[in-house]
Amino acid sequence: MTAAPAAGAERQGHHVVVVGGGFGGLQAVRRLRRERVEITLIDRRNFHLFQPLVYQVATGALAASEIASPLRGVFKRDKNVRVLLGEVTGFDCAGRHVLVDALPNGGEALAVPYDSLIVAGGSTYSYFGHDDWRPFAPEVKSLENALEVRRRILTAFEAAEVEPDAARRSAWLTFVVVGAGPTGVELAGQIAEIARHTLRHDFRAIETDVARIVLVETAERVLPQFPPRLSQRAARSLEGLGVTPLLGKTVVGIDEESVTIAGGPSGERLPARTVVWAAGVVASDLAAALAAETGAELDRAGRVAVEPDLTLPRHPEVIALGDMVQVRDADGRPVVLPGLAPVAMQQGRYAARAIRERLRGRQPPPFRYRDKGNLATIGRAKAVADVKGLQLSGLTAWVTWLLVHLFYLIGLQNRLLVFIRWTFSFVTRGRGARLITGPRSRPGEAESGRTDAPQRSADAARRR
Repeated sequence: MTAAPAAGAERQGHHVVVVGGGFGGLQAVRRLRRERVEITLIDRRNFHLFQPLVYQVATGALAASEIASPLRGVFKRDKNVRVLLGEVTGFDCAGRHVLVDALPNGGEALAVPYDSLIVAGGSTYSYFGHDDWRPFAPEVKSLENALEVRRRILTAFEAAEVEPDAARRSAWLTFVVVGAGPTGVELAGQIAEIARHTLRHDFRAIETDVARIVLVETAERVLPQFPPRLSQRAARSLEGLGVTPLLGKTVVGIDEESVTIAGGPSGERLPARTVVWAAGVVASDLAAALAAETGAELDRAGRVAVEPDLTLPRHPEVIALGDMVQVRDADGRPVVLPGLAPVAMQQGRYAARAIRERLRGRQPPPFRYRDKGNLATIGRAKAVADVKGLQLSGLTAWVTWLLVHLFYLIGLQNRLLVFIRWTFSFVTRGRGARLITGPRSRPGEAESGRTDAPQRSADAARRR
């Protein structure tokens, strides 16, 4: 294993290692870059991804490059910040090293030393013990999966255009979104707008506006984290777009051709060729690695328990934050924080402040989250907002949602491009990123290793 210096040939001053270039990690580095410290930012991707808008890449509203910013570009003027492209495989807290596989070098093992460590590994979607569903119902947590979802959505309309069998055509035109949180609601609304407006005049053999969009949620209302009044308004907006919410229902099976839904005495098999997963999250594997190294506890969602100042027990030099942690109060009781970008951003800024305070010989106060509210968009000029007790819906909430997301988007160029895209889309109902890219396999084929393509081609030839 190779020891990696902090920056250049020799380390100089206090070295801070930040794992994860998401919202929390990015905020921590930006708040520390003016300090007399050396910083190493480690991420397995070379870009920061603005996750609240990933679903718009999945639905063709935005291009991938418009919501992603290269990390080296973000910090190119900060000479004390080094970006390392690599996969963190473990931690040596006793020796104060982060263990990294350097991806450009074919996975060469590195040991990156630190004086202070910030871990912001985030989370992934949980399939609740059914990882076999993953090939048939991709999530939109990553840019790669967003592009795959876009491919499947657009391919479904193309397949329906050439499908002579009415039942199979109906299955191609049925889209199921699992989970009615903000991501699920936004996805369902966007798919409905694609079918009802964007593609309405593009095909000759099918009527795209007959597409069925189903939103499945185990809770009794959509957006369960919002006030009931706003949930009801969101549900009405979805129904106005043609989305069918199935509330109090549970998905019990997914395969290449259907979704099985339970919620009552018997299950319903719904033929559907396109399924998107937006239900439940589990902490990054880095949380378990930290727990194993420090003896900290893990909760049922895999989140590692941290002290009120976000440090690991008996390791005040290690700070963990974001979706991968559960914060405890002074009495050891868990503090419930939403898994939202504002939480990670506030914790990232707090982590930077805590390190600054300790370098000056002062003890930082406990972390305190300031809830600024929730926002969710449903469609064109349709949104809901719960901001400091003020409940908004419709056009006002939609404009608020636009301004907030533009403000927090990284990079002036991206802000301008996204603003132009949204303006053009609002005026024309068009989408400029409707490109089908990636492999020509059907859902699950590449992942499950199917080899029956020649047989399917022969079957298709016989049907013609």
